[in-house]
Amino acid sequence: MTARRHHIARGNSSFLSNHSRALIALWLFVFGWLSPIATLHAQQPATNAPPTTFNQNGFFRSSQSATRFKLERTDVGGEAELLTVFSTHDEQSAPDSSLTSSLASPSSPLATSSVSNGDVPLVSILRDTLGDSDPTNDVLRQVWMLTYTRPTMKQRLAAATPFLYARIGNKKSVGKGVPPAVIDLGATDRDVWQRFMWIALQSLVFDSQGFAVKASSRSYRRNISDYRKAHLIRALAVLALYEAQGNTVPAFTPTELHEISARLTLAETTFGGIIDDINLQRVHAKAIYNTEYTRGQNWELLRQRAEAEGLYFEPITTPDGTPTHAVVWARRDELAANPKRAFNKRFLNFDNPYTDKRLRNWQGYTATWHFDAQHERVSSDAEGARPAEMIPLALYGFDHPKIPIMLVDFRDRFNPKRREMSKRVLEDVARNVLAVSVFGDLSFFLGRAVYDFATGQRGADINQPSRLRAYSQLKLVLALDSTLDEPLREDVARRLETVSLNPMENDATNEARIAQAQYKRLIEHARKPDGLLAEVRRNRKIELRRATQSGTARTLTRLGQIASLGLYQPTGKWNGDSRERLELARQLKYHNRFLRQVAESSPRIEVVWDINRVRDSLLFIAEHGTTASKQTADATAKIFAHTEDDDLRRLCLKSLYRIDDAAAKSALVRINRDDKLAMEWRVLSRDYLRLTMEEARPVTPDDARIIAGIIEE
Repeated sequence: MTARRHHIARGNSSFLSNHSRALIALWLFVFGWLSPIATLHAQQPATNAPPTTFNQNGFFRSSQSATRFKLERTDVGGEAELLTVFSTHDEQSAPDSSLTSSLASPSSPLATSSVSNGDVPLVSILRDTLGDSDPTNDVLRQVWMLTYTRPTMKQRLAAATPFLYARIGNKKSVGKGVPPAVIDLGATDRDVWQRFMWIALQSLVFDSQGFAVKASSRSYRRNISDYRKAHLIRALAVLALYEAQGNTVPAFTPTELHEISARLTLAETTFGGIIDDINLQRVHAKAIYNTEYTRGQNWELLRQRAEAEGLYFEPITTPDGTPTHAVVWARRDELAANPKRAFNKRFLNFDNPYTDKRLRNWQGYTATWHFDAQHERVSSDAEGARPAEMIPLALYGFDHPKIPIMLVDFRDRFNPKRREMSKRVLEDVARNVLAVSVFGDLSFFLGRAVYDFATGQRGADINQPSRLRAYSQLKLVLALDSTLDEPLREDVARRLETVSLNPMENDATNEARIAQAQYKRLIEHARKPDGLLAEVRRNRKIELRRATQSGTARTLTRLGQIASLGLYQPTGKWNGDSRERLELARQLKYHNRFLRQVAESSPRIEVVWDINRVRDSLLFIAEHGTTASKQTADATAKIFAHTEDDDLRRLCLKSLYRIDDAAAKSALVRINRDDKLAMEWRVLSRDYLRLTMEEARPVTPDDARIIAGIIEE
């Protein structure tokens, strides 16, 4: 018993039995959202916002034009380039935009020529070109979401404080250092091993040091992970908007765009950094499908519920016209006419507006819509149009599993935060205080699963997955879209900041300043001989070492990196022929990836793919593919089987001969022994097999015996 109490004091156990702790944790998950957190009072806006008139062209549309995007290229020593996506507004843009006004001010120390024109840097991507114009040897490296910055010491301390779920201030200065990249596309596997190392440290070291260390370390890792994830989401959204713009010269190839999109998406997952490149196209397509499906489902759920309760549904779109959020409105005259109307809050998750006395004397933001005699919404100049004063009730995000997620409640600014906190608080209590989890206690796992299913089916926005994605995207929409009505934009932005649970977050105005300041630092770093160019050259040494290492050496290096938390990073040597060897390795990787996509996509190559591009890749392998991989050999053999083009088939056979891998020779043996093939291909494969034996190329012992028999025939 003494030892057991000693463990209690250290935070490793409890005087309660495992079963009791699980039941307590489950009870907290069911009823915890009714805890003292719920005693926060609703707050009504302190100032009157002037009514705003809608037009018939869109949501909150004013005379301003929508945000557009442009791309700026910065040369890095003639060997690489920095590609930066800017948001830009035309001369009609409002000069008091919350995002650009502080940056464009001539008195601002951060003002530059691009900002003075209303342009704001958003995302920068480094492309290593090896100093030429050949896209087959280009590699994408770091991605900077320019609002992503190193937290201050105050923010770090707050992030490590258990059960602190609020912003505590802004970072005022970015300092003189180089801004941190949100991801390195050339070394995504590094994130995976570092994540596992931190998990091991947490479980084996920190969790055994008592409640304070355990809870603080877990809170800090959770906050810093969510902070990075939020900026990954924004970077992905910005690049999607730039791609959707469609009227600019493409800065990225389709393959590069899919790689960026997929890698940013996978960075949020445990094993995403080690996913094979061949799967990136599939990941990109699946992400698009899931997003469209989720948005469509949530759109319809929210629209139906709003209309069923006599309310009005209006979508918010991104600058490319994609609906990602929506506002539910009420007509003031209808509220007054139905003071006792029943109300079902399913999926809406706010209080009955018909019985709410606050709405009868609403002093907050309102908008003016116009309706005809049939109660259809029309433009203000339509015949018989009658004005109606509209009151916003809540704002929702569509990019959330199961249900539309509330981000803003215009009557109770703490309602969304309580709902966001419900899952986080109760998980922290269960894990850090009661020391139970869904993986360690069967009764808690089963009870939690049943409860989550029930709340999901009922559309209850409690203990739901984090609304981080919807929150991050709305923050980006508010920052980018100058066509949103300014008073409402400011009101939503102000309320949205109260939803944030992360002490590391900065508000929109400060993020704008941070973006411009960090872009300035990044450009300065790119222009220094010992700056970004030196990093590019160092990364090339690492890349070349990894491309030429044996499997055993690569494993030993990886173990050293894991043990050192990623600090150990041998760079390798760089000599006279290193550039040519690296160029060849990159080109082989490029053609390998393309040929594998071709081989896996269609039973008939000529129907789907550009046959000239396929021919070019096979020709490169046939001439330079000595060190190509087994994957390339397998893809080449599949292409031979799936094409009727004679030139492609000849190139396939030559490529299989050129590749110094036993799998390639096994494919030639199978082709030679295929009785269904024309004799021309069997004879040609036999000739290549004869050359294979004469030149002592690698084959398996079984294939060597078969080849000997083939040659003797």
